[in-house]
Amino acid sequence: MRQPNRRRRNRKQDGSDQRDRWMITYADLITLLLIFFVVMYAMSRLDTEKYKLVTQSLQATFQSGDSILEMGSGITGTADTQNHKNSPPQTAVTEDKEEDNGEAPLTERELAFRAQEEELANFMGLIQQYVKDNQLEEDIFISDEPQGIAITLSDRFLFDVGKAELKSGAAPVLGKLASLFGDLNTTVSIEGHTDNVPIGRHSSYKDNWELSGARAMSVLRFFLEDSKLDPAGFQYAGYADTRPAADNATPEGKQKNRRVEITVLRQLKQ
Repeated sequence: MRQPNRRRRNRKQDGSDQRDRWMITYADLITLLLIFFVVMYAMSRLDTEKYKLVTQSLQATFQSGDSILEMGSGITGTADTQNHKNSPPQTAVTEDKEEDNGEAPLTERELAFRAQEEELANFMGLIQQYVKDNQLEEDIFISDEPQGIAITLSDRFLFDVGKAELKSGAAPVLGKLASLFGDLNTTVSIEGHTDNVPIGRHSSYKDNWELSGARAMSVLRFFLEDSKLDPAGFQYAGYADTRPAADNATPEGKQKNRRVEITVLRQLKQ
């Protein structure tokens, strides 16, 4: 009776071993997959820039530190700071960083433009004070435009109607401007403008184009002949009624359009 029981037990053990063999294959497959993904990760592309930064940082740290065993301050520089043989590390600041704070030095042209901006700001302040002191706010308008400092002169104190000869009362204002132009390292643009009313039959000018150009020329000649300024620093043009500053439908708008604009340009002389 004992021998049949032993045979049954052996058969049961052999059957269970055969049923569990698939787990060995499954474990091998999982292991191979794990190895595959490890290899793929190891072969992935590294960020070379970050790797270089980390490498340089580690090299600098280990080179600057000294051994604690030799009475050093250690890698971090904090070990035994009272008794170590080396002095505490100092923060090195280069002269270049102190000078420009990491910014590139300005070129000669950039320095010249910066100096010109200071000149223009000073020029604008002087003209504004002159206009205020002489109560000329109704006839002279000053603005800081992208192209430069614009000075708009009304024709009421510059010219008679339909004429381009300067009035005597215009000399003090133009003389004040001339006294400031000589020190500026830039170009002054003079532009004549009119309203849209056609020239009369008895006028010595053909149309508003000639009138606006003649008025700009009269102002220019004052600077060149009366004030003896350098002609190389000036340019002039006449635009007739093509660039109105206000609406020509009203008398007030026409008055604003009859003007001479003097602009101190933001550009360096060659």
